[in-house]
Amino acid sequence: MKGKIYLLPSPLSEQNISVIPEHSKTIAQQIDIFLAENERSCRRYLRKIGIMTEFDENNMRVLDKKSTDEMLLDYIALAKSGSNLGVVSEAGCPCVADPGGRFVRFAHKENLIVKPLVGPSSILLALMASGFSGQRFAFHGYLNVKKDRRKKDIGKLEFQSKRFGQTQIFMETPYRNLHLFEDILEVCSNETQLCLAVDLTDVEERIQTLSISEWKKREIPSINKKPTIFLIQA
Repeated sequence: MKGKIYLLPSPLSEQNISVIPEHSKTIAQQIDIFLAENERSCRRYLRKIGIMTEFDENNMRVLDKKSTDEMLLDYIALAKSGSNLGVVSEAGCPCVADPGGRFVRFAHKENLIVKPLVGPSSILLALMASGFSGQRFAFHGYLNVKKDRRKKDIGKLEFQSKRFGQTQIFMETPYRNLHLFEDILEVCSNETQLCLAVDLTDVEERIQTLSISEWKKREIPSINKKPTIFLIQA
């Protein structure tokens, strides 16, 4: 019998393991081999949810953006031989702004059963709390790292939001958050709404929605090196 592919969410904050439902923890006990974006943090997480086995190459492998097709096919072969595999992201839901999506495509091609488990998604939590449209929205992942191209991207997203009534959601590597924030204030019109969702599910969680003109009047928010989701609605 073929094994299954489980998509096991991880906490957004290591300090708040309670966001992982008991059902997901129970299913995790049935997983034979974990495919981890980061092995070290994955081991810490799994021990916190009660999986106390000794981890080695027999029950944990790397699945990140550098994983080759050959590696993914090796993992598929393990599932086809009967092992249950668990894809674990560095934080949040696997395969969303995460390299696990490539592996899942391979799994579907081989007619393997893929089962997503319940857990925290920073994208949906931010959208829920933003006050913006939850009927029409688009997630764009990371914008361009080059300032000029990033500013053009922001302008396009604001235009799309205004034209289609669509919430635009994106993110940045935490140490570049302030650069992105400054570009948004420079590019977007004063009436456009910007939501910052910072440290979601952590004890220091902060979510605030203001117009661009209001953000310009305030002190620079404390978002440097903090996981942040950016949302705009024009």
